[in-house]
Amino acid sequence: MKEIVFFDGDGTIWYPKLTKYEKKPDWIYENPQTRRDPKRHLELTPFAKETLTALKERGLLISLLSASPRQPAHANRVLREKVAHFDLDGFFDEIHATQRYQACKGDYIVEILARRCLPKRSALMVGDNYDWDYNSAQEQGVDAVLIESQYQKEHPKGRRVRRTIVELRDVLNFISI
Repeated sequence: MKEIVFFDGDGTIWYPKLTKYEKKPDWIYENPQTRRDPKRHLELTPFAKETLTALKERGLLISLLSASPRQPAHANRVLREKVAHFDLDGFFDEIHATQRYQACKGDYIVEILARRCLPKRSALMVGDNYDWDYNSAQEQGVDAVLIESQYQKEHPKGRRVRRTIVELRDVLNFISI
């Protein structure tokens, strides 16, 4: 039985309105037309609030881990602004902007589990990126699922992942494992 679910932000809880799962979401922060106010160009993924509500109702802890190239204080502020923008305050027990190296989310997961005295088997990582989300958790011995996307299918290892979900609400099928 899972006790804590870790979610990625970009591409998992929200994604670009224009490209959804067709293109990796970080383009929105680099494009001159969208980088000044990326929140305007993002939308919640389908069933995000319903999924978070269902997890909370079942008593699970929920943590948001989203990689950012910015300095930690600024990155955390920007991430919390996105959470507020989408009216997701109250769903997350922890919110962390992680550094821009692929193993960082796995490192955060292990630290959070240790601090909360939870075993690795009680955790699930949900993300859209093979390297940054799925593999980062798996390398730490933590269960993970990957949202199906065009860019996941194009990744040499990502396309071989069998633990995938089509919609965010499919996460509910993995919490009793």
